[in-house]
Amino acid sequence: MVFYFTSREPYNMLIYMGKDKFENEELIAYGLPEDIWFHVDNLSSAHVYLRLPIGNTIDDIPEEVLEDCTQLVKQNSIQGCKQNNVSIVYTPWSNLKKTQGMEVGQVGFHDQKLVRKTKIAKKINTVVNRLLKTKKEEYPDLRAMHQGRLSEIRLDEKNLKEKQKRDEQAKIEAQKKEEDLRSYKDFMKPEKMTSNLDVGDNLEEDFM
Repeated sequence: MVFYFTSREPYNMLIYMGKDKFENEELIAYGLPEDIWFHVDNLSSAHVYLRLPIGNTIDDIPEEVLEDCTQLVKQNSIQGCKQNNVSIVYTPWSNLKKTQGMEVGQVGFHDQKLVRKTKIAKKINTVVNRLLKTKKEEYPDLRAMHQGRLSEIRLDEKNLKEKQKRDEQAKIEAQKKEEDLRSYKDFMKPEKMTSNLDVGDNLEEDFM
């Protein structure tokens, strides 16, 4: 089971988390490239994900949406929900690293430089209550969604390469036409042309 939430307006971004650590394993394995992962730093908590619009990055997260995500992950930490000044870490899903020997639900990072940190001073009940009102429980096929999105990305990359190839070919053809036009203009310069009078004079000289 996956719990889905909707961030505040006007953004209405999708926020989701697994029911338990076993579902967190699936979320770790089958996230999407647009997903940002949130967790309470150094404490047990839910794994909360924000799905960004395609083309956006972690730098594009609105402050209000960031607050929604951090408040939700704090609320879903047994220890963190009772504490003030709680640190939250977040990073792109693609930066999560799972290795053999890790416990269920445990993750590391490929690149520590891609991990961001923020601090929550205290729980904001209005934010948490608003999010809970949008809560939905679903049983998605995470693997199918993951594979479907990767197929879309591969198709987009293929189409982009084909477009780049067409654009390059069009550029080459345009350059050739420009070169041909310059050559024609150069050939038509008066000093490079021979008039009929010039030809006539030469012929008369040849037969005298």
